[in-house]
Amino acid sequence: TAIALPSYTDYVRRGKISEAAGGLSGMSVKMEQYFQDNRTYVGACVAGTVAPLPADTASFTFSCPAASLTASAYLVEATGRAGMTGFQYRIDQAGNRTTSAVPAGWSGANATCWVQKRDGSC
Repeated sequence: TAIALPSYTDYVRRGKISEAAGGLSGMSVKMEQYFQDNRTYVGACVAGTVAPLPADTASFTFSCPAASLTASAYLVEATGRAGMTGFQYRIDQAGNRTTSAVPAGWSGANATCWVQKRDGSC
């Protein structure tokens, strides 16, 4: 059990990471549509627009930090909660997918991809 339980826990976490990846990928498409309609990202990420934030899931909350929405740039974050505390993923207007935080025992904080495994691989 000393080997099986941690492996199973990591397996479950990897499955839940797809919630963040799916939400952020979908949001990227919506943000580009918002920009095409408005020629700015300012005002996006709110209900009633073509780019509302994805609904929070059991494992992740989604946000657009206010300072990140400018005429030519945006940043959308997925922050882990519950069993995913410590994970934070981001996507920006250039399509850069980054991992800004991972829980203790995981590698890959500040990676230039969405880390999906304990060893920091994407």
